[in-house]
Amino acid sequence: NLRILHLARARPKLCPQFRKTAHNGDLGKPPVNRIHPLLQVERCGAVQEVGMTLSRGASAVRREGRSVGQSGTGHEEVRLTISRQMQALIEAVYPPHCLACSEVVASAGGLCTSCWSEAIFLAGPVCDSCGVPILAPDHVEGQGTCDTAALRCDDCQTIARPWRRGRSAMAYAGTGRRLALALKNADRTDLPRAAAAWMLRAGAPILAPDMLVAPVPLHWLRLFKRRYNQAALLSQAIAKQAGFDHCPDLLRRLRATPSQDGRSQAERFANLANAIDVHPRHTDMIAGRTVLLVDDVMTTGATLAACAEACLAAGAQEVRILALARVVKDSYIGRKSDQE
Repeated sequence: NLRILHLARARPKLCPQFRKTAHNGDLGKPPVNRIHPLLQVERCGAVQEVGMTLSRGASAVRREGRSVGQSGTGHEEVRLTISRQMQALIEAVYPPHCLACSEVVASAGGLCTSCWSEAIFLAGPVCDSCGVPILAPDHVEGQGTCDTAALRCDDCQTIARPWRRGRSAMAYAGTGRRLALALKNADRTDLPRAAAAWMLRAGAPILAPDMLVAPVPLHWLRLFKRRYNQAALLSQAIAKQAGFDHCPDLLRRLRATPSQDGRSQAERFANLANAIDVHPRHTDMIAGRTVLLVDDVMTTGATLAACAEACLAAGAQEVRILALARVVKDSYIGRKSDQE
């Protein structure tokens, strides 16, 4: 009991999230730990109260274990109580913060009021190939509905898409841009769980049973430098929440392609030509399956097109795509702001 109380009152080491510097820029990194949260909650006695509860719970476990013998029913109930108290202790020491800024929020994995207002979630009539919002003919005069499966944006009408259907959760602007950059460049591996829930909500119309989820791959040199594939973290969370099969190394990059930043549409497609294929050991897994490709940001769709072509060449029945953020036209962002 004394050990539990000691751990509850002890000042823990700062986790890597709180060792970041104050110069977070536009990457949406976790808040700077200028005042350790433990100092704030110790004054109100929250930690001591939870510590005493844990101590009483530990004593109850010993008593319950002696009384129930091998049944373990009461023992399990007390263990669950202690687990809940431990979670309360963690939240008292490290209160949940907004995913995009330093504001304290009610629950983990949420956005504050300000960041929520700056987040542009793509809903309503959207392109069935990429998820970008479009103005459906029947909605021009504010009446009736239309068949959203037949809608295509200007880009998807002029560019051949090797995949059949696609969706995106957010616009690559405001909060969506900050979250996408944080996931890619700021080691924010805590984002995929919440982002996957948004992506599944946006992608509900294109999901199908027995889908095989796979991420857009990174070349091994870039993976070694970054230490993780942000698309793979998203695809893993999506597959887990939706109950789909997941294959993180279904696709591979055959060569280290230069960055797509600053390239024109034609240059982006040429840069990815013959650069991606299906790993030979997964050809049996993909045959006859519907593949859901996952990426963090979709701009022109060149990377997703190269991945989709590789899947179809390996025997996939159909390919669908799901992105966290989609680059949209400034006119839509301005129209969205005017409506709000």
